[in-house]
Amino acid sequence: MSRHDAGKPEQPAREAWLGEQGSRPRRRRVVLADSTKKSGKALRTIIELEEQTSVGEKLVRDLIRQQLKSAFGLAFAVLIGMCLLPITFYLVPSIGDLKILGIPVPWLVLGLAPFPILYGVGWVFRRQAERHEKDFVNMVDR
Repeated sequence: MSRHDAGKPEQPAREAWLGEQGSRPRRRRVVLADSTKKSGKALRTIIELEEQTSVGEKLVRDLIRQQLKSAFGLAFAVLIGMCLLPITFYLVPSIGDLKILGIPVPWLVLGLAPFPILYGVGWVFRRQAERHEKDFVNMVDR
C-alpha cells in the first residue's frame, strides 16, 4: 500500500482491476522508441557526433568550414564594395561636386549607405548559416 492509501479500506484486486463501471479498463499503448524509425546510417552518424569520434569531428569541421566560407565570402564582398567607393570618388572627382539637399553625395554615400548595406549582408549571412545548419541536421537525420 502506498502512503496515500493508508487511511482507505483495501479493495479486492478484481474490483480494482475492473474499475467502477465493472468493465475492463481501456488499454493504452506505450511506445518507448521514437515513432519515426531512424536508419542505421543516421543512428551511426548521431553516435559518431555524440562520442566525438574522428568521423563526428570531421562532420563538425565541415559545418564550421561552410560557415567560415560564407562569412569570409560576404566579408570580402563588403570590403571590396566599401574600398571601391572612395577610389571611385577619387578617380571621378565630378561626383564629389554633386549635392543632394545641400549635402555632398560622397558624404551621404560614405556616411549613410553602409548601414543598410551591412544590415542586408548580416541578414544574408544569417540565412546562409541557418541553411547550412539545416542541411547538417538533415544529413545527420537521414
